[in-house]
Amino acid sequence: MDARQKLVDWIDAHFDEEVAFLQQVIRIPTDTPPGDNAPHADAVAAMVEAFGWSAEKHPVPAQAVRDYGMQSITNLIVRRPYQAGGPTIALNAHGDVVPPGEGWTKPPYGGVIEDGFIYGRAAAVSKCDFATFIFAVRALEAPGLPLKGGVELHFTYDEEFGGLLGPGWLLEQKLTRPDFVIAAGFSYNIVTAHNACLQLEVTVHGKSGHGAMPETGHDALQAATKILNAIYDELPALKKIKSSVPGIDSPTMLVGRIDGGTNTNVVPGKVVLKMDRRMIPDEDPVAVEAQVRALIDHAVQGLPGIRVEIRRLLLSHALRPLPGSSKLVASLQKNAMQVLGEAVTAQGTPLYADARLYGEHGIPAVLYGAGPRTVPESNAKKADERLALDDLRKATKVLALTLLDFLQA
Repeated sequence: MDARQKLVDWIDAHFDEEVAFLQQVIRIPTDTPPGDNAPHADAVAAMVEAFGWSAEKHPVPAQAVRDYGMQSITNLIVRRPYQAGGPTIALNAHGDVVPPGEGWTKPPYGGVIEDGFIYGRAAAVSKCDFATFIFAVRALEAPGLPLKGGVELHFTYDEEFGGLLGPGWLLEQKLTRPDFVIAAGFSYNIVTAHNACLQLEVTVHGKSGHGAMPETGHDALQAATKILNAIYDELPALKKIKSSVPGIDSPTMLVGRIDGGTNTNVVPGKVVLKMDRRMIPDEDPVAVEAQVRALIDHAVQGLPGIRVEIRRLLLSHALRPLPGSSKLVASLQKNAMQVLGEAVTAQGTPLYADARLYGEHGIPAVLYGAGPRTVPESNAKKADERLALDDLRKATKVLALTLLDFLQA
């Protein structure tokens, strides 16, 4: 039988097992925050051992995790070496998730299957690709074909916090150095580039005062309002900046959280803003951060009794295509055409992801995995997140065939 057909047939024959595996992965909560994610890694390590594989556990030192704002992180590497002479391809998915929130009609950690969909937090982003990647590799190995090179499965647990203690930590510790990376994505699009992200915490210090005598204080909220106006007045200018990368439009900027004040009848003495500035790949993050800091400082310049502190929370660099990325794209597109019966696009996305961390180390990386055509269809990070089981099946086949393209001896 044709080697490619053997892989496809194996996936069909084991698809119920793949779905059951995904249900198990979904049912272990990994809300981040608080980010107590080591138990999930321990469970996944035990699950892959049932396939005869060995999962290396790489716990991040506890103090580093606490300083980061999380409780526990254990990253996993599953190495599948074959004959010498071929490339090593890493497949990366993250197990941490945003908390479920309100409005669910299905249990967020139930892994409920209904009308051809599986429901649950991270059913689409990206616990689904724990299953996609594992079963693609199992399909690759099942026929006993001669293979060269190797596969590494990287299961990491801090993407929602920026990935620095996930793939970033594995790379900095020199625990891995693959030749190519495919990170979690969706079935009908290959992501070749994504935005950078700058997040800042802006603390406005004033002086509290009695509400009946506001002149005795220095109102931090009034000062914060000037900062808010300066930020949002900048949006029309950002809209005029256009990216050269298909799929990515313009930079964005918003304030996502505001905390402050003491009581209704007290002049606010302190207000904290948390803001997000998305940068297109064409922008220089150093220059952008300097511009944003200057914008904030200028907004409150001269206000008596007001002092501003600006702390960087995150600087996530953009993912840009590297030499070798086109080879990944060509194979994925060819195999997607065979499996899906249609051409899939290769373009950028305004989101940001862990794939950039591999790119920063000079490793060609793209995003591809199980999911719908658009993020809104999946309800990712919203109530009733879901994945069509047919998309899971098809993505697993595309990935298995792509691995075969790279690794068949």
